[in-house]
Amino acid sequence: MAQGTPRTTASRWVADVAVVGAGIVGAAVARALAAGGARVVVVDRSEAAGGTSGSGEGNLLVSDKGPGAELAMAQRAVQLWPALAAELREELRTGLPGGFPDLELEPKGGLVVATTDGGASALRAFAATQRPAGVHAVELDAAGARALEPGLTPEVALAVHYPDDAQVQPVVATEALLASARRRGAVVLTGAQVTGPLLAEGGARLAGVRTSRGDVAAGAVVVAAGPWSGEVSSLLGAPLPVLPRRGVILVTTRQPHQVFRKVYDADYVGAVGSGDADLQTSTVVESTASGTILIGSSRERVGFDGALRVEVLRRLAAGALTLFPGLAGVPVMRSYGGFRPYVPDHLPVAGPDPRLPGLWHATGHEGAGIGLAPATGELVADLLLGREPALDAAAFSVARPSLAPHLAEPLAEPLAEHPGGSGGAAA
Repeated sequence: MAQGTPRTTASRWVADVAVVGAGIVGAAVARALAAGGARVVVVDRSEAAGGTSGSGEGNLLVSDKGPGAELAMAQRAVQLWPALAAELREELRTGLPGGFPDLELEPKGGLVVATTDGGASALRAFAATQRPAGVHAVELDAAGARALEPGLTPEVALAVHYPDDAQVQPVVATEALLASARRRGAVVLTGAQVTGPLLAEGGARLAGVRTSRGDVAAGAVVVAAGPWSGEVSSLLGAPLPVLPRRGVILVTTRQPHQVFRKVYDADYVGAVGSGDADLQTSTVVESTASGTILIGSSRERVGFDGALRVEVLRRLAAGALTLFPGLAGVPVMRSYGGFRPYVPDHLPVAGPDPRLPGLWHATGHEGAGIGLAPATGELVADLLLGREPALDAAAFSVARPSLAPHLAEPLAEPLAEHPGGSGGAAA
């Protein structure tokens, strides 16, 4: 691949790689590629972190993942995050008055709590499957759990402490990754809606994207558009079954520090792994560096319907009071929702699409994209740049057996050139 900044002539950019999506996954992919010498253009119909990355809690979790490929990616990300944060801090400490905002990377750990005997049995069994895979999971009784979280309910049947869980400020992290990519020559085009593909070899190969700000010609296109990846991949000619899964968060006013870790009930793991489209809630409570307390979590597949429903808010608040009775009377100053990129087999998709040469994916992380972003960026860059990946790339491939039943039929014939226009999907 050529070194340096993408070339531009008459509203046309020429790059090695076009990345569709300026959320944290797209930003991580762009930085990893630019650091490897690739010419990169990032396009997004909105602003950086304007979608899912701006609507999350910033969780970096191993606690909710059973043995397998996603846990391996999470463990790799846990290794990468501290060094990445330090590198970004050093790179970006000049250039802004007062320096770049802090990423607020906090290795606070997680605490999973069961309040029933049945929940305790399931939690103990789940932790037992994680330990052989290298996860630090420490069982605690009620007294041990309350020693870590004094405000916790005394009705604890069992708790498991996960010291490797952490938290980061997702919007700042996204902006920092993009700023670092720019310093390495990447171009970031916001307000650039993808309207169609650029095709080569008689329509048999993707050679870039058309956007509302001009064409981006590229040897590879990486779709990292979060829950909009299904629309973008369909527009480009190889549909991927990524659907939006809505979640809502309550935010309290600033409080004295009273929640010291990410604390969630034992039902959370089941909700994450469920494919049910109906509303599911489980309790998640954690503090932020600013002093607010975040309360989640909900999951439901309602398309891109962004309406807040009182039933969801009520269930979240009730769950928080079950774990932390002392939160009664604490004001909630706002609530907000967002959409997670859901894939039916609950695994991220990262790598080339065999149905359409030139098309790549980095999506489908559901609620784990913030945490998994550095490992995803590393994996995609390793594959694109011909390096040996640290992870098993086949596990995240479009061609994996668990995803095959959900894919549309492979392309039977070359695509026609898309005429472009304003009606296309966007990242």
